[in-house]
Amino acid sequence: MAASNIDPAIFEHLQAKIDEEGRIKDELKDIIQQLEKQGRVTQSILSRIHNTPTGQLGPAVFQPCEKSILTQIHLVKILSDIASKHPFYKWNNLWTREMQNLIFCLQLRHWLAHQELETIEQVGNELGVPINVKDRDIFHLTIEEYLLALTSTIDELTRLAPNAVTLGDFSRPLQISKFIKDIHAGFQLLNLKNDTLRRRSDGIKYAVKKVEDVVYDLSLRGLLPKQTRSDDTPAEAKGGAGAPASDMDSEVSL
Repeated sequence: MAASNIDPAIFEHLQAKIDEEGRIKDELKDIIQQLEKQGRVTQSILSRIHNTPTGQLGPAVFQPCEKSILTQIHLVKILSDIASKHPFYKWNNLWTREMQNLIFCLQLRHWLAHQELETIEQVGNELGVPINVKDRDIFHLTIEEYLLALTSTIDELTRLAPNAVTLGDFSRPLQISKFIKDIHAGFQLLNLKNDTLRRRSDGIKYAVKKVEDVVYDLSLRGLLPKQTRSDDTPAEAKGGAGAPASDMDSEVSL
């Protein structure tokens, strides 16, 4: 019987590579599972906004949410230290969903506290993680993660608008309406190549309409704050037609 011309060491070397990749994956998954578990705690706390009056958000939402988010930030630091030792785009699919969820929580908490958008730079600073790194193979936040999280934030605020009315807060839908319209206008500037992100961003126009309907209903009932009626009331409530959306030149490609 002829001797084999293939050195068994070749396959032994390949098996060693497979074992090493399995070890790396298990190490990453362990910390990601902890991040996912804590993320569920944070989102559960934030869900209280739908049945908590605005004036009571501090003790009911902000304080416990802060503690949970600090735990997540600690876990992200551990994940960053481990992940930065390995090729980013080989493994980032393992943690990208949990990073989106965390960014969503940060954006929502920030809006509830300040009624403004938390920028990607602010998110990166809060997490202690670099953003959109191209010249080094290290753990970082991607623009896609930030924007996908922002679409989730819009969805949650859209849900909050009618719930705020139920709780007697008639100014909250106006704040939400203005914010979502501004975000929608911003997304129109983007030339999105990511299919998932493009589909999610297309849904923002429906969020705009849903919140406008809430504001319109408040207007019909005479419940809008007087100083904001002329600026934020939908066109239907003023008896005029809405202005057609204008096409905007694309400035950013993703």
